[in-house]
Amino acid sequence: MTPLEISRFTETLCRKAPVIPVLVIEDAAHAAPLAEALIAGGLPVLEVTLRTPAALDAIAAMSGVPGGIVGAGTVLTPDDVRAAQDAGAQFAVSPGATDRLLDACEAAGLPILPGAATASEAMRLLERGYGVQKFFPASAIGGAPALKALGGPLPQVRFCPTGGIDTANAADYLALDNVLCVGGSWVAPRELVQKGEWAAITGLARQAAAL
Repeated sequence: MTPLEISRFTETLCRKAPVIPVLVIEDAAHAAPLAEALIAGGLPVLEVTLRTPAALDAIAAMSGVPGGIVGAGTVLTPDDVRAAQDAGAQFAVSPGATDRLLDACEAAGLPILPGAATASEAMRLLERGYGVQKFFPASAIGGAPALKALGGPLPQVRFCPTGGIDTANAADYLALDNVLCVGGSWVAPRELVQKGEWAAITGLARQAAAL
């Protein structure tokens, strides 16, 4: 899969809804009902971060939920690429990008949303063919004003910013011409997931989908 093909795929993903939920799942038993709740609220693209022992099992469970497109976040190595794909992930997300990681995703045919935090990183990814990128950690590196500034010299790059984004600032990012969507964890708070408050999560998803 070429970087251009990957970018076309990730742009399609990013245009499906204004928010991609970033999910840290500690119990795989929560995975399917959580996916159902988010999809019902209008957020079909789901990122499960590889930060817990349950993550791969959660991806496998979510992959069986109709209407969802499940990916793996915090993908850092070629081993992560293989494990995520074996679990059923349809895309990968990384906080940054290395040649080994990009080579592995291209060889495996696993679309990746690679991360960039600076103009140089964004330029390097663009030079390789990645016109759709993750902007991370968004709030810590200047937020929406920083991303708007990048749009001047790099208007051809489109971003999905994540990191410190919530209901208070999501609209600021979504108003930018170079932003396709945002990623955030506020739509699935840990306490609601642990209590199985799926209706409440659907409500949060509906609010996010309306941004």
